Amino acid sequence: MVTEIGQGRILIVDDEEVVRRTISKALTKKGYQCIEAGESLEVMNRIENNNPDLVILDIIMPGKSGRELLPEIVTCYPQMAVIMATAIIDPDTIIECMKAGAQDYVTKPFDLEEVVARVHTAMEIKRLERKFNEYHQHLEHKVEDHQREIRELFLSSIEALVYALEAKDQYTAGHARRVTSFAIAIGEEMGLSQDELEDLRWGALLHDVGKIAVDPAVQNRPGRLTSQEYQHMMTHAIVGAGIVKPVANKKMIEIIVYHHGRYDGTGFEQTVRGEELPLGARIVAVADSFDAMTSDRPYRSALSTEKAIIEIARNSGTQFDPQVVAAFLKIPVNKIMPVLEESKPTKKKDIDPQIL
Repeated sequence: MVTEIGQGRILIVDDEEVVRRTISKALTKKGYQCIEAGESLEVMNRIENNNPDLVILDIIMPGKSGRELLPEIVTCYPQMAVIMATAIIDPDTIIECMKAGAQDYVTKPFDLEEVVARVHTAMEIKRLERKFNEYHQHLEHKVEDHQREIRELFLSSIEALVYALEAKDQYTAGHARRVTSFAIAIGEEMGLSQDELEDLRWGALLHDVGKIAVDPAVQNRPGRLTSQEYQHMMTHAIVGAGIVKPVANKKMIEIIVYHHGRYDGTGFEQTVRGEELPLGARIVAVADSFDAMTSDRPYRSALSTEKAIIEIARNSGTQFDPQVVAAFLKIPVNKIMPVLEESKPTKKKDIDPQIL
């Protein structure tokens, strides 16, 4: 069950009063209770006295910066959600904050509707995490099957967030389901065990959950992305891993982190290559790219199924694992086409694809 918008107490930390008041007004209208802090020295005292559910924390402030305060907040109040606020999109800083425990970030000047939506999402994710931990502690003495049932309940809740996010965008609607179908078909062709297929299924379903933190204006840009925009887009892998970490196992998290990894090791900030990349991630890379090429995107029309298959084969050994490609090419077309036809209309147009 999703928490109703407006149920919660928010601490807004920013050295500019007009910023605090603007955000507070927007959130108060949605039913949230808001507390403000104008300097870093006030923050921990405000948290201790008001017990907020979420903190919106400015990264750059006089005295201690938000980046310096974040570890202290996360250590002392691990149950609290934190959203970082920044006027400059610096992928390295954002990734550092996410690794340090922040759930999300918003950029200035603020889109107040987006701020409200991200506050609600971050609080919901924290609620799921707390609920999972409560169940986990209560059921420690239960058998492994019961633990798996609880884990899947909360993974399903995060999955629902993915579907809700996709539903708002005509270009990505159904993407996670299709990628999962293709990935499972590849995994079955490669002889994966039932446990391996189950990890693959969850990793594929949730591979793009981190895009909840990607600026929609960047994600839906009709032209090619700038280097900075591309860096921003690619942070979704790290963000997604952080979102599912409380309820996912190592193999699922690895799929999310490495699903854009290239087999030849030349991908964005890539440090591993070849079979050092997790098998699940190598499978999802093929499934994800195939669906991207056969889908309309803001910057180009869909490629035909036949052309997309040729592109997958052409990139075997460079972008993709040859063994995964070989398994993909063995999948009957009549097993692929129903997945495409059920969930999206594709335009059969001869164009150069952009493999994502």
